[in-house]
Amino acid sequence: MAEPILQLSNVNKSFGPIDVLHDISLAVKAGEVLCLLGDNGAGKSTLIKILSGVHQPTSGTILMDGEPIQFASPRYASDLGISTVHQFGGAFPLMSIGRSFFVGVEPTRKWGPFSIYDRRKANEIAVKAVQEFGITRIDDGDRLVGGLSGGERQSLAIARAVHFGARVLILDEPTAALGVKEAAHVLRIVLEARKRGLAVIFITHQVIHALTVGDHFAVLIRGALAADFRKGEKTREEITDLMAGGEAMAELEAEIESYQSAHEGRAPPVADLR
Repeated sequence: MAEPILQLSNVNKSFGPIDVLHDISLAVKAGEVLCLLGDNGAGKSTLIKILSGVHQPTSGTILMDGEPIQFASPRYASDLGISTVHQFGGAFPLMSIGRSFFVGVEPTRKWGPFSIYDRRKANEIAVKAVQEFGITRIDDGDRLVGGLSGGERQSLAIARAVHFGARVLILDEPTAALGVKEAAHVLRIVLEARKRGLAVIFITHQVIHALTVGDHFAVLIRGALAADFRKGEKTREEITDLMAGGEAMAELEAEIESYQSAHEGRAPPVADLR
């Protein structure tokens, strides 16, 4: 079995007296999509920030290629190949596609004694990188990012991460604000990234999207790992029920039915419900 690229072992995170993550152990391998599922407030954002170097774990161990490591900063994590793409692609609406693709690492050419931004080279590389992921509608690197659709911005950000050597691609709710067609484009790009051997961590609360691309699934509830399973081990309904706190809802329904049967069908007052 291949060794995981990235592995968390008994990771906890607290902010003062508030415990946010509780004993999280997860691993993701090259050529695998790990889907991290959970409702709002489950702890997904905090976990992303730990993996990308924004926060340090309070306790526990992070391993990369089997060796303990601390991501001291987002730049350090990025230099090691951890790339995070946020919900809206992290792009700059008033920049051109080529400039946004190379922001911070712009290619240059000589002009007399000076080095100036090589716009033609940047545009050619950016357009080619995006088209290799199947987004053929982008053919002009001078177009403004603000004129792209949400799915195209996500494609641009993912293509940029792959171009600059990402080994672990963290996608934070990439399909949350997209329509059906655009979400399908992004999911195809996730599959292409997996095909190229990247380890992908796909954060979402949309179960159908996770089941479309995922190999390995983890469900977070109130900062704890509620389930960790492989593709085919749980149905869509079971996963949805788990995320929604199905057991708690079933207990509540049983409590209401019991009260109504003892009180001639009347609904119980809120104060009587646990």
